[in-house]
Amino acid sequence: MREDERILCLNHYEHGIVINALNNLRNGLIGERRPTDAVDELLLKTIDAPHQKIKRRSQHAAR
Repeated sequence: MREDERILCLNHYEHGIVINALNNLRNGLIGERRPTDAVDELLLKTIDAPHQKIKRRSQHAAR
């Protein structure tokens, strides 16, 4: 079976919100003494996600 890959485009602020939300979920699971393996993996993927610069046209491209 083929795995689907999803790509999210987040700005710096949105990236921080996702990390904080995952961390709060992880802390709640730890407080309930439940396993945090899936959240840990997703949190690490989010933190280590590569950055990509936005390609913009320069003003000179129209000339």
